[in-house]
Amino acid sequence: MNRKEAFLKYQAQITTTPFLLDVEKAQGSYIYTTDKRKYIDLVAGVSSCTLGHSHPAIISAVKKQLDLHTHVMVYGEFIQEKPLELAKSLAKYLPKQLNCTYLVNSGTEAIEGAIKLAKRKNGRKKVVSCFHSYHGSTQGSLSAMGTESMKEKYRPLIPHHEHIRYNNFEDLDILKNDVSSIIIEPVQGGTNFIVANQEWLEEIRKRCTKYSIELIYDEIQTGFGRTGKMFGFELFNVIPDILCLAKGMGGGMPIGAFISSKKNMDYLSTNPPLGHITTFGGHPTSCAAALATLQELKNSNILELVNPKRDLFKKHLTHPKIKKIHGTGLMIAIEFENEKVCQEIVKKVLRNGVITFYFLFDRKNMRISPPLTISEKDIIESCRIIQQTLAE
Repeated sequence: MNRKEAFLKYQAQITTTPFLLDVEKAQGSYIYTTDKRKYIDLVAGVSSCTLGHSHPAIISAVKKQLDLHTHVMVYGEFIQEKPLELAKSLAKYLPKQLNCTYLVNSGTEAIEGAIKLAKRKNGRKKVVSCFHSYHGSTQGSLSAMGTESMKEKYRPLIPHHEHIRYNNFEDLDILKNDVSSIIIEPVQGGTNFIVANQEWLEEIRKRCTKYSIELIYDEIQTGFGRTGKMFGFELFNVIPDILCLAKGMGGGMPIGAFISSKKNMDYLSTNPPLGHITTFGGHPTSCAAALATLQELKNSNILELVNPKRDLFKKHLTHPKIKKIHGTGLMIAIEFENEKVCQEIVKKVLRNGVITFYFLFDRKNMRISPPLTISEKDIIESCRIIQQTLAE
């Protein structure tokens, strides 16, 4: 049995048509396979490898932490240097009302924790989110997902979840004093990177304040620099009550967080105590990687170069088959005529040495979300390959 056959037999699959790249190593913006091929990676683990693959700062931080200790105790009992330093650094960077961090293992855990925190604070049941949103695949986050085709086989889900249209003002009338929380992506990551409307977000913030609704931002994809700002909400200056992070936070290591005020977070420690528990949340090795990622973004010009790099992609992707380019920062969606055309192009581009990907809810768009550290040379070369593929 070869590795491909073993992979398909022993590892549970989520699709009948996986890419099946057999990875040997990854460095910077490149993935190298066991058949000695080199691919330019324009997906970055779906917006997860912020600094590229095997970044020296992350590798060094992880190795140093491994020499000290790995997991020692369930979350919140022992003082550990890297989780504490990460939480302190986030508090220094974020607005003063986002000063307390609960560290988890993934994005869906961050969403689950945020929903629980909101319910514990205001005692309400109703959760509002948007159609075509993606917040994770566990019961609570799946209930918040806005696409029925992804949910129907798993019902019954968590009750009292309602959905509104993204960027639609009329639907905001649902925000009354029976709503516990509303979950918003500043840029919708499961569809074609639709950017929130400034006035729409401002109106949501206004109504949340009026009715004591917890405004939750799902920044699992937008957080840690992908929009050109450290956090997506900085594009709008509309501050949430709870901020959810993951993916790019760890620079390739598994980690997530939900962040709110210390006053809010204290609800989880009493009545009942242990109101939210995790064994591996805040794992020191992942926290070391996240802290290194945060420091690298703060101490370099990486964020300043995000939008110029986006402009370079747009400059070199001009084929007639490309109908439109959506998104912001290094969240780029290339729209084609239909789903069939897009899927064929993604497959052909892969064969030609460039990794792109699909979107969950808009399959006629091709996802480009490369490492923020991708070079101009690699952008130009990847665009050349895409253009060449489109001409075939």
